[in-house]
Amino acid sequence: MNKLKLIIRREFIAKVRNKSFIIMTFLSPLIMVAMFALVAFLMKKNDEKIKEIVYVDSSGLFTKKDFKDTKTIKYQDFTKLGLEATKKKVEAGNYYGVLYFPKQDSLEVLAKSIEFYSKESPGLNTIENIESNVNNRLRHIKMNLLGINIEKINASRIRSNIKMFNFSGEQSSKLINGLKIGVGTIAGYLLMMFVIIYGNSVMRSVIEEKTSRIIEVIVSSVKPFQLMLGKIIGNASAGLLQFFIWGVLLLILYGVGVSVLGLNASEIPSAEHIAVAQQAAKPDQIHTIIQEILKLPLVSLFFLFVFYFIGGFMLYSSLYAAVGAAVDNETDTQQFMMPIIMPLMLAMYVGAFTVINDPHGPISVIFSYIPFTSPIVMLMRVPFGVSWWEIAISMSLLFLTFLAVVWIAAKIYRVGILMYGKKPTYKDLWKWIRYSG
Repeated sequence: MNKLKLIIRREFIAKVRNKSFIIMTFLSPLIMVAMFALVAFLMKKNDEKIKEIVYVDSSGLFTKKDFKDTKTIKYQDFTKLGLEATKKKVEAGNYYGVLYFPKQDSLEVLAKSIEFYSKESPGLNTIENIESNVNNRLRHIKMNLLGINIEKINASRIRSNIKMFNFSGEQSSKLINGLKIGVGTIAGYLLMMFVIIYGNSVMRSVIEEKTSRIIEVIVSSVKPFQLMLGKIIGNASAGLLQFFIWGVLLLILYGVGVSVLGLNASEIPSAEHIAVAQQAAKPDQIHTIIQEILKLPLVSLFFLFVFYFIGGFMLYSSLYAAVGAAVDNETDTQQFMMPIIMPLMLAMYVGAFTVINDPHGPISVIFSYIPFTSPIVMLMRVPFGVSWWEIAISMSLLFLTFLAVVWIAAKIYRVGILMYGKKPTYKDLWKWIRYSG
């Protein structure tokens, strides 16, 4: 046990004293803030650019009121000028493009013969805005031809607002469900990035010691199992410390931005902020939203996040360490990386396409039990409420699998760390696992 503590301490100190670790620990939050600020600035600048679209209507069916101007798109009527003259004027001027409606015998033919000319390829939002205006006008004309009363159709439209409750009578909201999705997704993504970054760190550490032959001296006094476990725990501790520092620095930078620079995160347009604004416009729902936020199992979420964060990292790091022991350089690791990365990617895809739509469905439940995917999938499910026995099963399987993987990885480790000059294959790894000497 004392040797294990020494190894953990050695790995931790070696990691945190590394110049690149220190620089990135304090520089990464600044880079992240700068990136968000740059994105917000570019989005703001993009919104300031107004696209003036002119239209030439030879069909006689459209007027200026049929085109709704937006913050970034404005419409002008150049019908009297004619198509060719309009195209020359637009091409020589600052207008964005020309929308042309030819004269046709039927609406169906007209709908398929509308033309748009521009100096550059239009973006998706621009085309959708044009098509939306055109389709609305053509639809109204078609309804009039069919004798349908448009006023009655518009008057018949009604929007429902379904209130959600559980069987204990507690009310929920769509905003809270979105918040739960966001919390679970961020937690799963952070875990995946943590595993990839610090798993590779464990692997490189093993390769460096193996190629420098230091490992031959170390294993003479320490069991390979202890050495591998010490490396995993030491690197995990350094990584968690770095994440903690990042969190503190980001909070400090946010506070400075709000109080000193006058920055406001709500100015950054996003679906979440739009949803919050829509909910805030309804005073009767504000109290419900606050209650739901406070009712989220924040303490449970934190401890489960820590458990699965550490458990998932330990599980995958043992695989990374085994790969590092089996090869002589990072180039040779590529053949073994895919089986390690695939479960992580699978977990993210399951979370993104299955857990979000049905967090308690059979696929979500099964993958939250499988140890190689449970750290991510279960973290995504927890905000929606998971039974204690499901969490107990998932935790037990993760812990038992970790012990089994460490045992298997240790067998590869004790043989691989002393192998030089040979590129191992999966067949070689199987032999090392079965080796009992």
